[in-house]
Amino acid sequence: MQSYVINFVRHGMTKANISGKFAGSGDLPLCDEGVEKLKKLAKDFDYPRSREYYSSPMKRCTETCKILYPDVNYKIVEGFRECIFSGSEDLRDDPKGEAKAETWDEIQKRVTKTFDSVVESMMKRAVTSATIFTHGGVIMTLLYCYGLPKAEFLDWMVDNGCGYSVRITPGLWMREKVFEVYDKIPRGADVDLSNQLKDLINKIDNKERKEEKNE
Repeated sequence: MQSYVINFVRHGMTKANISGKFAGSGDLPLCDEGVEKLKKLAKDFDYPRSREYYSSPMKRCTETCKILYPDVNYKIVEGFRECIFSGSEDLRDDPKGEAKAETWDEIQKRVTKTFDSVVESMMKRAVTSATIFTHGGVIMTLLYCYGLPKAEFLDWMVDNGCGYSVRITPGLWMREKVFEVYDKIPRGADVDLSNQLKDLINKIDNKERKEEKNE
């Protein structure tokens, strides 16, 4: 059965990242240090190629894509933007403070709905790989909701310019709405399958074989 690989890459560093501030919905560009770090990562390590590329609309994400993959076209996906925490952000593109803060439930609903739509589109068109340039909060939300092995939200924190590769098996996705987190980006550190994931895959495979035998 065909599987689908999706790579999540967090944007490069901004001035807010260096100073330890949360940029949130502020549309910050990469800082000089962030650009240099991305170029060094691209030179020293391997970023996987994909058939399609998606990005948050924010500058720090589109600029990251252009540096790491200067020869590709990417599609802007509004739902992959960073979370809005009105009143608590240090920097934001909203001087009047008019943006409505998102609750955790709203963030989770927006991010998962957006990702589900991307996966559905890929499966319909038989597009087997994609790379998504987005934000730390978005990546953590998706891996917390769907990722196996299971981990706490904060356990999925990732450095600027880095991320994870996940594998979606249609049967597992349709039945359990989960994906396998199997590698880190840039390539170099493997993430082993947990016993939980292995047992779940075996359970589904055995069930499918029984169903085929009874037909």
